[in-house]
Amino acid sequence: MGRSGIAVSRVVLGCGNFGGIGSAPALVDRGTPKDEALRLLDAALDLGITTLDTADAYGLGRSEEYIGEWLRTKPPAVRDRIVVATKTYNPMADGADHGLGAARIHRQVEASRRRLGVEHIPLYLAHEFDPDVPQEETLGAFDELVRAGTVGAVGASNFTAEQLAEAIELAELERLTRYQWVQNRLSLLEQADRETVFPLCHEHGLGYTPFSPLAGGWLTGKYRRGEPPPAGSRMTLRPEGSEHYRVEETFDALEAFEREAQGRGVSMAALALAWLLHVPEVTAVVVGPSRLEHLAPVREALAIELTDDERDALGRMFR
Repeated sequence: MGRSGIAVSRVVLGCGNFGGIGSAPALVDRGTPKDEALRLLDAALDLGITTLDTADAYGLGRSEEYIGEWLRTKPPAVRDRIVVATKTYNPMADGADHGLGAARIHRQVEASRRRLGVEHIPLYLAHEFDPDVPQEETLGAFDELVRAGTVGAVGASNFTAEQLAEAIELAELERLTRYQWVQNRLSLLEQADRETVFPLCHEHGLGYTPFSPLAGGWLTGKYRRGEPPPAGSRMTLRPEGSEHYRVEETFDALEAFEREAQGRGVSMAALALAWLLHVPEVTAVVVGPSRLEHLAPVREALAIELTDDERDALGRMFR
């Protein structure tokens, strides 16, 4: 992961649906229940997925708790293979505090360790950029955690290129632990980071782990022109992050992409994941299944080979 020396699996299991849907307090208990989450963790391990992505606020702590319970059932040889990444920023309840202040970071990392049942968290991320706290304060707190061995390496999620560049410069000037990777939204439908963040990754040797690789289900064929979203889909629960896709140009591109997938004899979801896996700057792809069957496209994607020209042609469909 970047220059951290920490190895991760090519696919990362996103656990944001465990016990809730993301960090939204109103959607606690609307996500994947514990029994299904434990089955997903086992199935992911069988696929060779040894890196887990969670956050303190996912399911208001339930996601970390489920992972901790699962880890306790495994022998040491298995536990030693698992790399957990967790994050902090969002509030743990309606009206609770949030952000990346130093005191809060130290408090939250201890709570995460308790829920996960671990002494050491390999990967720890700022879940959002905090406009109210100087980056020097946040980086200072992260530096203390890394030097103490509490955390292996730190990363930044949902940062712009400008915010990330400032953090890297400050870490260098102040001789602090720097961000080793960035975790942002990237998919065929969201390619802006290729022009803005990727140059920083090249310049500073940063890793990159995209989340929402299927654009909230839009790249699976779930949403159709002129049809209402399926009941229970993300567009009915959390449409705010994807509403801008609902335009004619998106449906034109999706229909062309569906024809391409059909011509290859693969699912749209698998081809969308395979595209990301062939982007050179991508270290690992975060997938967030809520049910066991959602892992099928991952297995399918890992078997798809694309040439550079094929990868570029798929990318141009949506640009």
